[in-house]
Amino acid sequence: MELKDKLVLVAGAGISGIGAVGLLKTAGAQVILYDGNTAFSEDVLYEKMRVACVQDLDHVEIVLGELLEEIVEDIDLCVVSPGIPMDAACMKIILSKNKPVWGEIELAYHCSKGRVIGITGTNGKTTTTALTGQIMADYFESTFIVGNIGTPYTLMAGRTKKTSVTTAEISSFQLETIHDFHPVISAVLNITPDHLDRHKTMECYINTKLSITRNQTEQDVCVLNYEDKVLRERSKELKCKIVFFSSKTKLENGIYMDKNRNIYLAENGKDTFLINTKEMKLVGIHNAENVMAAIAIAEAANIPDTVYLNTIRAFEAIEHRIEYVTEIDNVIYYNDSKGTNTDASRKALEAMERKTVLIAGGYDKNSEYDEWISAFGDKIKCLVLLGATKDKIAKTAENHGFTNIKKVGTLKEAVEVSAKEAESGEAVLLSPACASWDMFKSYEERGKLFKQYVKDLN
Repeated sequence: MELKDKLVLVAGAGISGIGAVGLLKTAGAQVILYDGNTAFSEDVLYEKMRVACVQDLDHVEIVLGELLEEIVEDIDLCVVSPGIPMDAACMKIILSKNKPVWGEIELAYHCSKGRVIGITGTNGKTTTTALTGQIMADYFESTFIVGNIGTPYTLMAGRTKKTSVTTAEISSFQLETIHDFHPVISAVLNITPDHLDRHKTMECYINTKLSITRNQTEQDVCVLNYEDKVLRERSKELKCKIVFFSSKTKLENGIYMDKNRNIYLAENGKDTFLINTKEMKLVGIHNAENVMAAIAIAEAANIPDTVYLNTIRAFEAIEHRIEYVTEIDNVIYYNDSKGTNTDASRKALEAMERKTVLIAGGYDKNSEYDEWISAFGDKIKCLVLLGATKDKIAKTAENHGFTNIKKVGTLKEAVEVSAKEAESGEAVLLSPACASWDMFKSYEERGKLFKQYVKDLN
């Protein structure tokens, strides 16, 4: 769609929405910025747009609260932020008028240049995207890391050029509204139940994740986890070239790890040793899988192994993902606030080498907790629960025979209770297995507060 002189409604006044307004104005579109939150101030939003260097602000209209049908009737396009579901009241009006809807990823793609690498999956997206982006930066001159990782694609798209390589972490929410988005290399790291409160069914969630390959051709590459049965089966339907990685299976072609934690590149049955996980600063099998995915992407981008292996050796864990906080009285504290679903949290539990006091609970995404609790084994000493799901998790744990449970009202209290429960030589792990939205603005806020409360123990 040619955007010049089109009237575009941007739904959502967060950072990605502000970025979308900037891109649209640069493209010559007329823009209405809409948000249903009446607590927003027009003056504050205009200031945010000024800070973001949005052009021609005098011709950006702001609408807050109810979205009227007469506004929708006049628009040519809606660009929706990922936090707004398609069944929201405003989106029902827009869809009922048969107006085209783009997500921020679609808009940014149309306004950007160069090659795009798209990474999705239930877990591991952020670490894999950050590592892959660093590998690209260590080899190519013009690179960007964008998307769900923290910097909206809409804020960076206008800075790209023909030689740029953009690495994008893309959530299922963002994939709901793509049309022409075409990464030359994509990756789907894994698919386990998550966000079913929004996607309703696993089939819908799976299809949404795999839509990242929708526009890829036979010349493009998709990196998939061989140990994920869903991905292994659905790979047969994809028209792009498939490259598998595996933490359990020796592959004829792809990237795999053996029982000694050696990672190999396999090509037509010939194995080339690359790295042992002991050489890496990242810990845990899940991180070995993230590294193998990044290697597969780097190989597809024709980056020499000397370059990407040096990057891998130097790369450290990102904030809020099994992040070492401190050690107090021989008790180690870990921040895994980004463990927002049971599969991510389970991977954090597997990475623990000490008996652990686990802090969990939060916003209810209609998840089930049986398999997660079954993974506790003898490693989890005490379960400290808070948030909207604490009673649901406690009941499930008790049904599985786990009874050392403490319920608390705040994260500060959770840290204090955990400190009393943990003995010398043990660990305290915040890995909620739930989203943060019932008590916090984001998992980042939750993680930062956890670290502060831990440091206050001294």
